[in-house]
Amino acid sequence: MSDLEGLANLLLDQGLPEGEIVERLKLEIETFKRLSGEASRRLAEAVLAEVKQSRVKPSSPLFRRLLEASQSRVSMGRMGVGCRGEGDFYVHSLIADIASLGGLKPLLSPLALDDAGAVEHEGTVVVVAVDGTHSRLSRFPLIAGFHVARAALRDVYVKGAKPVALFDDLHLADDGDVGMLFDFVAGVSAVSELVGVPLISGSTLRVGGDMVIGDRMVSCVGAVGLLKSPELLAAKRRVKPGDLILMTEGAGGGTVATTAIYSGKPEALKETLNVRFLEVCQHLLDKGLHKLIHCMTDVTNGGIRGDAVSICREAKVGMIVDGEAFRRLINPKVLRLLEEEGVDPLGVSVDSLLVFAPEEHVETLLKEIRSLNVKVDVVGEVVAEPRKAYLREDGRLRELKPKFREAAYTLVKKLVGEEAEESFEELKARVEKAYREALAKRRLLVNLVKGLERGEAFEGSG
Repeated sequence: MSDLEGLANLLLDQGLPEGEIVERLKLEIETFKRLSGEASRRLAEAVLAEVKQSRVKPSSPLFRRLLEASQSRVSMGRMGVGCRGEGDFYVHSLIADIASLGGLKPLLSPLALDDAGAVEHEGTVVVVAVDGTHSRLSRFPLIAGFHVARAALRDVYVKGAKPVALFDDLHLADDGDVGMLFDFVAGVSAVSELVGVPLISGSTLRVGGDMVIGDRMVSCVGAVGLLKSPELLAAKRRVKPGDLILMTEGAGGGTVATTAIYSGKPEALKETLNVRFLEVCQHLLDKGLHKLIHCMTDVTNGGIRGDAVSICREAKVGMIVDGEAFRRLINPKVLRLLEEEGVDPLGVSVDSLLVFAPEEHVETLLKEIRSLNVKVDVVGEVVAEPRKAYLREDGRLRELKPKFREAAYTLVKKLVGEEAEESFEELKARVEKAYREALAKRRLLVNLVKGLERGEAFEGSG
């Protein structure tokens, strides 16, 4: 895929002559499109002309400020955003802060960094989750749709809600084959059929319109669920000292499927093609057993390293995880794949269900889950102090900490590495500067809209 608009802006910033920029754009266009030399040149010139127009600065300082993007001088890759490690968690905490402004008080806000969000409406709790499709599954749209739909439903189920609807958003670049749209939605609707939750709406657009060429697909699926009482919301903050931690067998989802495909072992992704996680959650709801549970979550965000730390932080507790018990509950074929590829099972999404419940209810929960022919066992306990996550292995305790990025599960990820390229504190300082700038612009935008509605003049404001 080639972002013609981004490339043109980059080359203009570098001060290249316009003739050279047109030639570079023409080369990109001819790589992807069957156009004559003259046609590709005209398109390249049109792209450059549009980009130059978009760079014209407004005369008003106010609108100049609104149109200019906040700059941290830190890229997504350098900060590890989307890589489910320390960098990603930090950026998401700032995004959550911006999202939670405005004086609105949902039951479960983005600040909780939980699996889903929740609001109360006329006595009913509405739970909403949205999951982005694994980026490396772009060329495998059926599998991509299946796994992202499953992920969205998981995030609603683990909050104790019954899913009632799915929705999707699909963007395919200009040269992508329309058949990819059908495959993706087929994957989503397959999950819809398997669990009885309708796919009711969606949106389909091109990535970047005419300005992005190639066949890359980016997409997401969301789920909506309902819960009868706020007291039953199985949020991470409800975890309590003394709770035991139950875990079901994890066979992985999008991440494991990606590992299998890009390690040349595609047959291993077969283990991921199931809806057992969703069936366990539905069974617990049907039996009313969610009332015995303080919290449920899935082992996804950077593996148990990331999830354990986030729960400890949110619930203000500590946690001890039994390393041997944890590994025993990873699907044997998936565990073998991870070990053969040198992937740390503690730092990658294995898609197990974690249940936090008082000890007196554990046997009941184990019996019910096992009745579905699903492996489950106790893998740890929650403690009051210290408020950190620990792994017990070989008779020793060691702290569980997320790395800067999740465990590297492809060759490219191994080359990129799991640690920050520079001081994390320096990266955070630069990112926070852009965050504060965005906060200021948000306030400016709110005041501007309110002023325009009152007929106030803002032109020329700084």
